[in-house]
Amino acid sequence: MSETNNGKVDIRVSPKVIAQYVGQEAKSCFGIVGMGTVSRKDGYARVLKNDKLDRGVSVTVKDGKINIDFHIIVAYGVSIQAVAENLTENISYQVEQFTGMEVGRINVFVEGVRFID
Repeated sequence: MSETNNGKVDIRVSPKVIAQYVGQEAKSCFGIVGMGTVSRKDGYARVLKNDKLDRGVSVTVKDGKINIDFHIIVAYGVSIQAVAENLTENISYQVEQFTGMEVGRINVFVEGVRFID
């Protein structure tokens, strides 16, 4: 809740909106080929299409803090630790700027590795 000259304003951002935003942001991070999901049928990871990036992201808001789970596909030959650190730092900053809310926790799940051309 914030106070303006016109009174109090209560702004709420849907977790789905945040998931769509961070899905796009994550795809631009170093070493990430795409957002991923694991097929329940065969257990293989697959890269999600650009219009479904929020499916590789889970966002919850609790006690005024945003918690995010990422399911990513990384590029072959890159340091997974470096990718995860870059992702968490970048997303934390971007989400706090976008929403004005604090990021509580970011979890990164690597669902697969892909060669890139």
